Amino acid sequence: MKISIITVVYNAEKYIKDCVESIIYQSHQDIEYIIIDGESIDGTLEVIKKYKQYLTHFVSEKDNGLYDAINKGISLASGDVIGILNADDMLVNKDIVSQVANAFINAPQIHAVYGNLNYITATAGKVVREWRSYQADKTDIEKGWMPAHPTLYVKRELFELYGNYALDMGTAADYDLMLRYFHTYKIKALYLPLLMVNMRLGGLSNRSIISLWNAMKFDYKALMRNKIPKALLVLARKKLNKLSQF
Repeated sequence: MKISIITVVYNAEKYIKDCVESIIYQSHQDIEYIIIDGESIDGTLEVIKKYKQYLTHFVSEKDNGLYDAINKGISLASGDVIGILNADDMLVNKDIVSQVANAFINAPQIHAVYGNLNYITATAGKVVREWRSYQADKTDIEKGWMPAHPTLYVKRELFELYGNYALDMGTAADYDLMLRYFHTYKIKALYLPLLMVNMRLGGLSNRSIISLWNAMKFDYKALMRNKIPKALLVLARKKLNKLSQF
């Protein structure tokens, strides 16, 4: 089974090496690795060039933000399954992609898999939050649940059927896509009870009070767009759910 993994990067000279090596040293043999760079101006491109032989596609050009770049990667992907691993993140061991592939092979009726994630400090790599998920369904979405996006692997056909990341949703484009897939279209997803990703803190949606406020507004927009009942209550539950991760 071919697994396409997309890494989006812009000026991540410090961390891109860890991300790339966590993918190219996977035990699974059939990986299509795609890197979309937004014309980095630090040393990112020099680092990436060292791994060029492992890349199926590499694009470096201006884009309209993170999710536009991800959509570019999706358009290039030819794998049976697509996953997203951003430049600050790492797969936790060499067998993660094999376990993802085996899950799809053993349960061909499923459309997606997801697992657990740790938030770590950017420099020391200290675990500060633990996102532990569970086997969820549509009703859990309505209680504020969502899978950890960096652990989500979906069949490529879903993007063709249900659409890519919406570019008018700001930092909630991934939340919007997951609401669309899990709630509106009720895809069949399987929870893998394993730690899949270490994610460095400092993402687009949690950098400042203003960023947090804007993230909440986009989350609410995503809930309304996908016609989730009692959107304000769901939004409150989504935020409260994070407290259990500390």
